[in-house]
Amino acid sequence: MTDFFEFEADFVDSLRCIPMQVRCKLDTCGIKLKLSDWNQMNTAERQALVELPCTTETEIQSYSEHIQQSIIQSTGIPAKKLPIEPHPAWLDSASIPASIQEKAQEIGVTLTQQDWAALTPLQRFALIKLSHPGHENKNFKRAMGEFHLL
Repeated sequence: MTDFFEFEADFVDSLRCIPMQVRCKLDTCGIKLKLSDWNQMNTAERQALVELPCTTETEIQSYSEHIQQSIIQSTGIPAKKLPIEPHPAWLDSASIPASIQEKAQEIGVTLTQQDWAALTPLQRFALIKLSHPGHENKNFKRAMGEFHLL
């Protein structure tokens, strides 16, 4: 999975910010990666974190170990571990999280269950992240447009 979203276009060439696909992998393996730690890694290491798979139990464990080694190499300190959600909302195509519905209503959109189910898990992940309070929400509307939901 090395697809980037259009709303990420302003930083994916340099990988100066953590792309959604990597953020999804981090949540999947329970690693908290600070942007400052990400920026201490070289470009090849960041690209490896984009390209490495993180789907099966073996891949998730391998990804976790790889990223921990990279962070320790770059910063000297291991990354903080986070609890892994056993049933992540982005994998549930049947239930739209309330935060998504609220954000969609703020921009005048009614999101149907069929709309939600038609999204890929990574698209659902992005909307969940972009709808969190305190997140820079300017990309929520851009993502909704990119996902043909406006």
